[in-house]
Amino acid sequence: MATYLKRGITEEASREYNKKVANIVEGILDDIRERGDVAVRELSDKFDKWTPENFKLSQAEIDAVIATLPEQVIEDIKFAQAQVRNFAQIQRDSMHDVEVETLPGVILGHKNMPVNSVGCYVPGGRYPMVASAHMSVLTAKVAGVPRVIACTPPINGELPAATIAAMHFGGADEIHIIGGVQAVGRMALGTESMEPVDMIVGPGNAFVAEAKRQLFGRVGIDLLAGPTEVLVIADDTADAEMVATDLLGQAEHGPTSPALLITTSKKLADETVVEIARQLETLPTADIASVAWENMGQIILVEDLEEACVEANKAANEHVQILTADNDYFLENMTNYGALFIGPRTNVAFGDKVIGTNHTLPTGLAARYTGGLWVGKFIKTCTYQRVTTDEASALIGEYGSRLCEIEKFMGHKAQCDLRVERYGSK
Repeated sequence: MATYLKRGITEEASREYNKKVANIVEGILDDIRERGDVAVRELSDKFDKWTPENFKLSQAEIDAVIATLPEQVIEDIKFAQAQVRNFAQIQRDSMHDVEVETLPGVILGHKNMPVNSVGCYVPGGRYPMVASAHMSVLTAKVAGVPRVIACTPPINGELPAATIAAMHFGGADEIHIIGGVQAVGRMALGTESMEPVDMIVGPGNAFVAEAKRQLFGRVGIDLLAGPTEVLVIADDTADAEMVATDLLGQAEHGPTSPALLITTSKKLADETVVEIARQLETLPTADIASVAWENMGQIILVEDLEEACVEANKAANEHVQILTADNDYFLENMTNYGALFIGPRTNVAFGDKVIGTNHTLPTGLAARYTGGLWVGKFIKTCTYQRVTTDEASALIGEYGSRLCEIEKFMGHKAQCDLRVERYGSK
């Protein structure tokens, strides 16, 4: 039976926090609906102390910003984007239009079409999330989206040069320097200075995730990617240094980022607690990671790998690092996760930054019903039908008429009956 050696904050405390976030976000979005650009500008000043003449960067401004970057930074961004583009293109190539004659004279098909416009939110604030530009902007462009708007906040009143470069190299049609709920609301709702988009994608903090939740329906969203989560599954073949490093590597995202260890080894669990304390003494981001581990960290002791898999599926975590003697067991048996990182030679940071898979992944138990952002999220698979013979129209019409009558949809029945009358045997 699974035993909790460490628990995070209570569900009740989490619910109360989420209620507060929801109320704040609702007020911000209502303000943008009512006052448009005036509200957006006030919110940007309030939260980011940022009120430029124009939030949208000109091409000259983009070129000037990129020119400040060292060549190595540009090369590294382009290398990462090459990996993301390659895998996204492979995924796009796996999606095929279909057309088939299901009965004589009855042709059914579907077309895979990109949405027309997408707003990509790239987080900033404490950390310039350069990689999120690859994951959203570039992937949307591989999907064939004609209009891609990219937004990211300033960092301490400055333009985030590397993020802007990544947005530009990824193919963004417009780049806007604006953050938070005001950026997401402006893209989704539209204002005097921006036509609304059809879809909002990208990760963010709890407020950005809540804004996407409230705007869903008005626009499409990729998923509710809230605070980063990490789960490490380890047995006695793993070492505490690696386990601690892989937990803290995601805990540094923010004070509400859950970090969970599921292990078959009490010895490893104890050693990991000690190792986390040791690493926090020197980790430059310990001010954030320590709070996340204290409030959101969990350790679950299990009997065997089978029970570890059961508990992992319950957790439905965003990132799952596997460090066991039988790593393939989890690839074959786990069903609820955002992304798997299998074995000690890989890690979540590879997926976050460079290896090629998308890092915008489901959080908050959403991995039970969805995967992460990928090229297919930008694609609408739309069906069509064509009936090419009189005989087929009359045949389908006869069945359709009777089925409509069962449901008492007499207007539907009339559509079917008209085809029987027009195209049936005289």
